[in-house]
Amino acid sequence: MKEISVEDLKSKLDNKENFVFLDVREPYEYEEFNLGARLLPLGEIMDNLSALEEYKNDEIIVHCRSGKRSGMAVELLNQAGFTNVSNVVGGVLRWQEVFPAS
Repeated sequence: MKEISVEDLKSKLDNKENFVFLDVREPYEYEEFNLGARLLPLGEIMDNLSALEEYKNDEIIVHCRSGKRSGMAVELLNQAGFTNVSNVVGGVLRWQEVFPAS
């Protein structure tokens, strides 16, 4: 599984790089704190594959609270034929550790 650190993710966001950014947490978690990713809870990914189809070969970065759910999402997307999907190591918890003011 491809992984990306929160430092590398922040650099991509700061540089306004073009990638699909998914948050697979639940809506209440997203409301409490989010990084600006598109909310697509893990339980809804399989039902929304057609909406993601156009990004099958694009870079997709997935995050959650700790990296566990996003890891599962990465595996699901890989199995569905998506070719460039990365998991954010440590998720939002790691982001808040490294970047406490953001």
